[in-house]
Amino acid sequence: MLLDTYGRVATDLRVSLTDRCNLRCTYCMPEEGLQWLGKSDLLTDDEIVRLIDIAVTKLGITEVRFTGGEPLLRPGLVGIVERCAALEPRPKMSLTTNGIGLKRTAQALKAAGLDRVNVSLDTLRPEVFKTLTRRDRHHDVIDGMAAARDAGLTPVKVNAVLMPGLNDDEAPDLLAWAVENEYELRFIEQMPLDAQHGWKRDGMITAGDILESLRTRFTLTEEGADERGSAPAERWVVDGGPATVGVIASVTRPFCGACDRTRLTADGQIRTCLFATEESDLRAALRSGAPDEEIARLWQVAMWGKKAGSGLDDPSFLQPDRPMSAIGG
Repeated sequence: MLLDTYGRVATDLRVSLTDRCNLRCTYCMPEEGLQWLGKSDLLTDDEIVRLIDIAVTKLGITEVRFTGGEPLLRPGLVGIVERCAALEPRPKMSLTTNGIGLKRTAQALKAAGLDRVNVSLDTLRPEVFKTLTRRDRHHDVIDGMAAARDAGLTPVKVNAVLMPGLNDDEAPDLLAWAVENEYELRFIEQMPLDAQHGWKRDGMITAGDILESLRTRFTLTEEGADERGSAPAERWVVDGGPATVGVIASVTRPFCGACDRTRLTADGQIRTCLFATEESDLRAALRSGAPDEEIARLWQVAMWGKKAGSGLDDPSFLQPDRPMSAIGG
């Protein structure tokens, strides 16, 4: 198993398939994009599947989330999902995406064995979407979400980040729309993971702000800690149910004590936390011919050193050098 010194056991693996993205969200990267990883730096499809195999069969991983960058840009994605679905025991598999390519891939991903998707959508207004992402692709995201729902990649979870002066008034509208379309909405506090290092704590929309806004239109009943478990989102039942809304308050209400995640970057580095400043290299071990048992041991050593928390509340906190697109969400 993947145990740390605080008694937490990692059972949820986040796998970044690429650092590339076809959007340029203002809270993630600059308009001109970033210096992408070279092809030789990226893990191959075989290397990704081998590491997931080790994680599932030797280290107790039960859930795998494919992320990016934008994972739908990975040419071998469907094949990777299909091969991982054949593992014993079979892990639960999901995908975090911006949704642009879902309309054409949802059916194939479902047939390959993907269970569900998370789609990032911060606004219902096409003009605001264009401002936030620097791309005019709002309709593609909406169509992609519908295609995922129709393909059975459910529940379709919607991740929304609210930004001051842009979409901070949209929380109630987003929730009403999500309930109508049978999507599960989750608001995420903006985190210090932008490539520009422009994040400021005093300018962010907090969980408290979001809940206050939602309560102007909806009655929210908190589910409670027993229902939450190790999930990052605190959830509320909307108007008596069955719909729910979640808030991931990584900054103002950190949940590090219940964290069960381990992260693999697109270039084969193990990260114990989104905000970690250190990584452990599995790619070098893979390419030097190390057996599965040695790779599993290296992974265990990396996770044993996981820190108690993200450090966001510490005055000495330093933002990771690698942005969200390189780390994987």
